[in-house]
Amino acid sequence: MNRLILGRPLRGVAFDAAVCGLVAFFALSGFVAGQTGIPATAVGLAMAAALFLRRTLPSAVGALVAALALVQVIAGWGPLSYDIAVLIALYSVVKYADRLRDGIAAGIVAGIGGVLAALQTPGTGPWWMGAFFYTLIVGAVFLAGLNLRTRRLYVLSLEERAATLEREREAEARAAVAEERTRIARELHDVVAHSMAVMIVQADGVRFTLDRDPATAREAAKVVADTGRAALEEMRRLVGVLREPDRPEPAPADQPATEPAHRRPALVELPALLDRFRAAGLRITCGGAGTPRALPPGLELTVYRVVQESLTNALKHAGVGASVELTLDWAADAVVVRAVDDGGGAPVVRPAPSGGHGLVGMRERVGVYDGSLSAGPTLAGGWRVQARLPLPAGAGTGEGSAAA
Repeated sequence: MNRLILGRPLRGVAFDAAVCGLVAFFALSGFVAGQTGIPATAVGLAMAAALFLRRTLPSAVGALVAALALVQVIAGWGPLSYDIAVLIALYSVVKYADRLRDGIAAGIVAGIGGVLAALQTPGTGPWWMGAFFYTLIVGAVFLAGLNLRTRRLYVLSLEERAATLEREREAEARAAVAEERTRIARELHDVVAHSMAVMIVQADGVRFTLDRDPATAREAAKVVADTGRAALEEMRRLVGVLREPDRPEPAPADQPATEPAHRRPALVELPALLDRFRAAGLRITCGGAGTPRALPPGLELTVYRVVQESLTNALKHAGVGASVELTLDWAADAVVVRAVDDGGGAPVVRPAPSGGHGLVGMRERVGVYDGSLSAGPTLAGGWRVQARLPLPAGAGTGEGSAAA
């Protein structure tokens, strides 16, 4: 975890403080050695202090350092050791400024300063040789800053692209969850609507067959019937809002066909479902332990969908020819669906049609009934999916499942 000082990383603040200290050292050492006076030393210390903000305000720092260097030229002090601040400011403007044109302007100003410094440098050679030397140094610093600026912007673009992809993945996951919930709402509507329709019929019958306290019984039964009708109508209205236009696509000939849209399959249709996946290329063995139970329609639908999605995933990822071991274990308080493939098939040319959105859809369905879902690779190189769904207390034995 990076510590911040003044809103900046500690490492960057420490480095900039060291740079300021170096320039200040050059300014003070010249004063101590008697090479510069108080005014020149003050200019050097001002340059050193300005460099502390070279990352956050690069253009302003570059302008201030250039102005102080101009004061030095006008005063005729000649090049001094603390003039390294000019090169540091140039590098900072090129690397950190928002606009590259600020760096180009700083480079031109620094080049002119180099020529003026050459004119004030005492020596035996011609002035243009000194100007060439200073300009060469300025050009090297400019190119170094430009190279690091390009790398910095490239890294920032990669980080922004990664953040954008992450946001897109999150949006796709939310869309998948919303679409799967819509599908669940449709199917649960069928389940609950059927139960409510039965309730309405029976409640209407109670009004005419109950002999004790007929008035009260009739009124209570009427309330039940009216409430059921109103709830059924409200649910139809709600699902009408949730439902999207169906866009059925024909299944490829080499993939298992799916059931018609907006239809609630049952566990007795598992053999037909397994036959479709066998025809698509999976080698499926089915077994289980315990006595099958008669399940509520919604829970039965969830078990069916978990089996369907597990086999779809096996066909997609394990491939044609993969072996899948499917088991339905019936305990006193739960039914456990387990599908394990060996991952040894050939890749399919086109993906198999799905009953939902993979693990997202299965977790949504299992979560409706307070169940648990686990999925992950096996040591043998395949994939294992296991869903545990609690059974209601009143579930009895019956023909709720079919073996294949």
